[in-house]
Amino acid sequence: MKRWCWIFLALLLCGCREQLAPKETGTAHYDRPGQSSRKTEESCDMTVFAMDTVMSLSVYGGNDRLMSQAEERIKQLEGLFSVTDENSEIHELNSRGKAKLSEDTERLLESALKMCSRTQGTLDISIYPVVKSWGFTTGEYHVPGKEERAQLLENVDYRKIRLTSGHASLEPDMEIDLGSVAKGYTGDELLALLRENGITSALLNLGGNVQTLGSRPDGTDWLIAIQDPQGSGYLGGVAVSDKAVITSGGYERFFEDEDGNIYWHIIDPVTGAPAENGLISVTVVSESGLLCDALSTSLFVMGMEKAEEHWRQYGDFEAVFVEADGTISMTEGLEESFIPADAGLERDRRIIRRN
Repeated sequence: MKRWCWIFLALLLCGCREQLAPKETGTAHYDRPGQSSRKTEESCDMTVFAMDTVMSLSVYGGNDRLMSQAEERIKQLEGLFSVTDENSEIHELNSRGKAKLSEDTERLLESALKMCSRTQGTLDISIYPVVKSWGFTTGEYHVPGKEERAQLLENVDYRKIRLTSGHASLEPDMEIDLGSVAKGYTGDELLALLRENGITSALLNLGGNVQTLGSRPDGTDWLIAIQDPQGSGYLGGVAVSDKAVITSGGYERFFEDEDGNIYWHIIDPVTGAPAENGLISVTVVSESGLLCDALSTSLFVMGMEKAEEHWRQYGDFEAVFVEADGTISMTEGLEESFIPADAGLERDRRIIRRN
């Protein structure tokens, strides 16, 4: 019998504390918080608000000095990548059309542009002015008409972004936002920091972007819960070690107009409107947080058919897809590691295979 414990996306308190291990269970039932009874290695936990979200770190074998270093690293990267902080490099690039970049910003921008190219523009970091027009950055929601969207889309084209020897430049009226990759990059950098300090087991939750270092202290995999986009519970979870698990869904940020129409924040760069290609949730699993972050958004925009093609072409990630009709599909690499929640046992799961 395997020991499993749901990793719920809850806030963690600062300071070191003892973690509780789960009791023995079967595959049809999972321990909930408060039901565990056996102590394991002590962990250090920290919660910080950054990048417009709550981030929590649980580090086994950590200490206050290391947790302070991790917080400083988060704040440093936020200060570089923020689109609203007037002192950030991205704000300067958007305001002046050019900027000298630090090593971190250059690396992230270069990686983001590669993902834009790889996804043939379904991920486009220059979509920021369109996202603003819908009010997702301000909370002042607005449904832009076709003419307004068409005008804004004239300046959306990642291929016009120039990056040369630590300097970046934009065409007039262009603006970029690295929000689709920034948390993934930050998670990767935090894991690198922890490894450098001898840590072998940690769980990071950066606003729902979950990244794991090693396995749980008892040697078993982490089981990361995937939310049901059509309900208040969970579809199930994926058992992972040394992996990132990142989900994009229409349920995360949305607004409703006076006629009851729902608009979510994931914008299709072709239409300038919320992506409606049949998917309502995409979870990506990979060793790279940045890759998962970028793909969870771009696969959502692609739709099921093109997302499958992308997986078969590259093969460097696994994924769970939920369609509007409730169909759950997952790539074959997750067939054995996906554990359904109680509420999801009766739902069919389609396995996507390479051949």
